[in-house]
Parts: sequence; C-alpha cells; structure tokens
Amino acid sequence: MKAGPALALISLALFAATSSPAQTSPQPMHPATAAPPPSSGQEAAQGRTWNYALTLDGDIIPNATSYAAPTVSADRDWLHLEARYNSENLRTGSLWLGYNFRRGKTLVLNVTPILGGVFGRSTGIAPGCEASLTYKKFQLSVSNEYVFDTSHHSGSFYYSWPQATYSPLDWLHVGLVAQRTKAFHTSLGTQRGFLLGVSHKRFHFTTNVFNAGFTSPSYVLEVGYSH
Repeated sequence: MKAGPALALISLALFAATSSPAQTSPQPMHPATAAPPPSSGQEAAQGRTWNYALTLDGDIIPNATSYAAPTVSADRDWLHLEARYNSENLRTGSLWLGYNFRRGKTLVLNVTPILGGVFGRSTGIAPGCEASLTYKKFQLSVSNEYVFDTSHHSGSFYYSWPQATYSPLDWLHVGLVAQRTKAFHTSLGTQRGFLLGVSHKRFHFTTNVFNAGFTSPSYVLEVGYSH
C-alpha cells in the first residue's frame, strides 16, 4: 500500500505490567493527559465496556516505496484484541490476542503479553509484549515481538519499537524513539531518532524522525483516535 507524499501515519503501542487485570486500554497514553486511576466502582463499570483505538502510520522511506500501516485495537477488562497491516512486513497482516495487567497509581506499570498470527508476505506465529511505565510527565514504553516464520525458518525475525517521552504540556510530548523492523532496510540494523507529538481530545498526531545524522533520514507520521 502506498502512502502519497502527504502525511504517512503510524501509531504506537504502549505496554504495561501489573499483578491484577487492567480496566483501561493499554494503548499509548501520554503521561500529562492520562486520566486518574478509577475508583473500584468505576473499574467495575469500565470492565463491562469496550475501549477502542485506531491508528494509521505512514512510513516515508528515502529511495524506496513509502507505505501506510493501520492498526485497530479493542480492550475490555483483561481482554486485548488487535489487528495490524504492514507492521511486521510489507503486504503482511496480523491478528493478536492479549491479556491486560496494570499496577500502581503514581508510578503506573502496564503490561500486555500478546500472541499473534502473521499472514501474507511473512507467515508465522508471533509471541510478544506491549508495556509502559509512567511517572507524572515521563513515560517509557516498548512494543516488541518475535515472528517465527512457519514457511521459511530463515525468515524469522525480531521486531521492536521502544520510546521515551516527556510531556511539558498536556497537549505536547517529545522524546526519543527507535525501531527494528523487516518492513524496510537501511545500513543501520536498528533505526533511532526523535519524536514530536500533539494531542487534542481523543486525537493525537506524532512525527517520528529516524537516522538523521547517521544516514538518509526516514519518517513515520502517526495519527490516532481512541474511544
């Protein structure tokens, strides 16, 4: 799928760990805009409702084909469901099932172990994890997985997207980001760079710039909506 010279979009997945099931979505939430922990009554109500998130990533690659990568997720109590396209590899889709955990109030740790089926240009089974650690305006997060290619063993690979962000304002976040992916290749095995993002109500937009100063820079533009 091509992304025009316009904005390419991508979304992140943040992850968390806890000893009891989480009642909120594990989708990335910027520290400054995160809602306070729900009361026990609110938790019970949230456990009976679904939370949804839709993100569209656009990868702009120098001297190569740019592409878009949509992700849709749904969460209810401990259950996490997710679908992706062009994430693990180009022309490749994946379906995921996960279990949400959450711990902490001031220092919030979320973790969602996930298991996915990958199909298309790459075919296989992928265990992974989405996790985040949030303290006030700071957040560390990572989304990673290992794809066991069931067609060709040599096609197995590791995917990772770690990032660290700071939110000086409720609507603004900045930080460092890296990614290791099979969807495109450069002279660097792991892409690294910085990000700048803004949010408004249920929408967010983030620009990720990779490899600036190391090789020809690439860009991942991300727009998302959550409910």
